[in-house]
Amino acid sequence: MSVVGVSTALPAGNEPKRKSRFTRSPKIIAGAAILVFFIFIAIFGPTIAPHSASWQASNSSAFAQPPSSKFWLGTDRQQHDILSQLLSGGRSTMVIAFVAGIVASILSILFGVTAGYMGGVVDEVLSIIANIFLALPGLVILMVIMKPLPPGDTDNPILIGSVIALTAWAYGARVLRAQTLALRDQDYVESARVIGERKPRIIFSEILPNLLPILASSFIFTVIYGISIYIVLSILGIINPAQASWGTMIQSANGASAMISNDWWWYAPPALCVALLGIGLALLNFGIDEIVNPRVRSRRGSRRGVRFQLGLTPVMRAKGSHGSGSKPPSNPSPGVPAPVLEGED
Repeated sequence: MSVVGVSTALPAGNEPKRKSRFTRSPKIIAGAAILVFFIFIAIFGPTIAPHSASWQASNSSAFAQPPSSKFWLGTDRQQHDILSQLLSGGRSTMVIAFVAGIVASILSILFGVTAGYMGGVVDEVLSIIANIFLALPGLVILMVIMKPLPPGDTDNPILIGSVIALTAWAYGARVLRAQTLALRDQDYVESARVIGERKPRIIFSEILPNLLPILASSFIFTVIYGISIYIVLSILGIINPAQASWGTMIQSANGASAMISNDWWWYAPPALCVALLGIGLALLNFGIDEIVNPRVRSRRGSRRGVRFQLGLTPVMRAKGSHGSGSKPPSNPSPGVPAPVLEGED
């Protein structure tokens, strides 16, 4: 088979820049855009809100006002502006979720990576602790911990996020332990051990950087878990309703039977914000998983690069065999898709 080579080299300095796989993923781009929007709301929401979360339009009316030009998202039965509560409540919801993600990630690293690298008795003890937390019913444990707290502590986002993290770190620790077991016998780790590097430095300098994609995916998953658990705790009345958040807005609407009275503007905006934030984080998680997970990446790559055409079978001819009168072998399976070799003469 004769092939004519064509030079496609570009002059030095004019090579096209390759985009990162993260910036080429539509899921990561969409998820990051949604997340940045809600981070902006969390930071500047109370500032751009028309009123404070506790502001009341009237003290005489006991009926929720529908959306209007004066109140874009209407009011609840206490005459609180829904838009102001929505903008002000995003901060505490985001803080609780991200505190839960950060604390759970730290615990996952301390237990999972340490257990995987140290091995032996340390691995056994830390694995038993992680398995115990995996078996415990997280929501029940949170209710038992949160219920006796005074009302002033049940609206503290730092405390709530830290308590939620206690039930969210074990799964990430198990994943990190499994990956650390695969990394601790690598050549670069053995080299660091041979030259006398201390174990904490090997863990944080040699092993942990290779676990960052998995740690990022675990962090995002924990943030989603923190948001959902916080909403459930709010609906159950565990969280102080005086704290303006999307969870307490849904809880107050549920307590006043807003769904039965068809006051959709009362519960729909916070529920939609929670759903959109969860979708954005899930898209980020799926996008990262497609990049760092070789199984998912291989499945996607197997569908590319080969073009099929019905009724044609690729034939390899030696150079100079043209005109010999020999016929190529017929297709043994007519009608079966066969790959077409591009570049044949």
